[in-house]
Amino acid sequence: MVKERYFYYLYLINALINIINFVPRVLIDNRFEGALLSILISVVLGSTLLITFTKIISHFPGEGLPEIVDSTLPRFIGIPLLCIFASLWYGSGAITLVSFVDITLRFISPDVSPFFALIAFLLLVTISSRLKTESILYALETTLIINCPLAAYMLLKALINPHFSWDAVMQVITHLWTMPKYNSIAGASFIFTGYVNLAIFNRSFKSLKPRHLWMIPVSGLLILLITLLVPIGYHGTIGVEDQVYTWFSTADAIRSEFFIVERVLFIFYFTYLALSLVSAVIHWHIALEIFKGFFMKKKTKGLKAASNKDWWILGVMTAVTVWMGFYLDQVKLTVLGQWFLNVRLPGEFLLIATIIAAYRRRKKRA
Repeated sequence: MVKERYFYYLYLINALINIINFVPRVLIDNRFEGALLSILISVVLGSTLLITFTKIISHFPGEGLPEIVDSTLPRFIGIPLLCIFASLWYGSGAITLVSFVDITLRFISPDVSPFFALIAFLLLVTISSRLKTESILYALETTLIINCPLAAYMLLKALINPHFSWDAVMQVITHLWTMPKYNSIAGASFIFTGYVNLAIFNRSFKSLKPRHLWMIPVSGLLILLITLLVPIGYHGTIGVEDQVYTWFSTADAIRSEFFIVERVLFIFYFTYLALSLVSAVIHWHIALEIFKGFFMKKKTKGLKAASNKDWWILGVMTAVTVWMGFYLDQVKLTVLGQWFLNVRLPGEFLLIATIIAAYRRRKKRA
């Protein structure tokens, strides 16, 4: 069993990696069309979903989603639900990996083979996703302790840079009360999504009663404002829309004359490479455990047979990701990422509704 601080780590890893892929793109595309108001709405919405889910799943100490669904819902309902949830977690990890291959080719090693880069990432993620749940949480803690100070340093460098334009930021703030679009709210609320990882990681918590939950909406609001406004302060309200990966372009514009490495981009890349790979491991570990939940009724004969089952599932997940890496160019990947953000939010409502239904059925039986 692990301590409750790991609950905050699960939230923090998702909040930190939101600036890599599609959330900044969605918010910047809507910077004159309600992005700021969507941030305020998503803070309320995301915090409510997070607190609701955490309160309900705390009634199932030591249990993960497959055990909860299997013991409370009919199999013809439970299996399709688990299939939907596993696909969402798998998709989140796969999109992160394919995106980081594209980032690596654009900013770090344009001559490296995309196949080689993707296979290297996949080897690390597939092997690590078979680790015990507690081991993954310990690795998450170590990764955050090492990388959070670096992320804070880079943010400080960005904000005190004389080339940062507060006038551009103020121009966007004048559109505060413009009504937002759905995709903007769905994108902004992504940073609170780390709580859904409790669907499996709840197995490691003996009693989940996190304190100081007020820190989550406060930190979420600050992170979202930074996600949107810092790139605008560097590239301007119009020039920012030409940047594909806005935060990597922003990091590439910053120099650190008195640090070991002058180009902040390299520090930024390796910091977010570590965070992204750990995030992908978490998501694939959850997807693997849920897919294994399909066979909960069938007893596996021996450790070798159980290990073979893991590798068959991971083999299919890896093959689909390799296909995505070759089929999806940057435009298709962006469209897929934005669709994922749009679908993810109803998926969270469905997950919470499932846990509430399971709790009521178990309470009725008791």
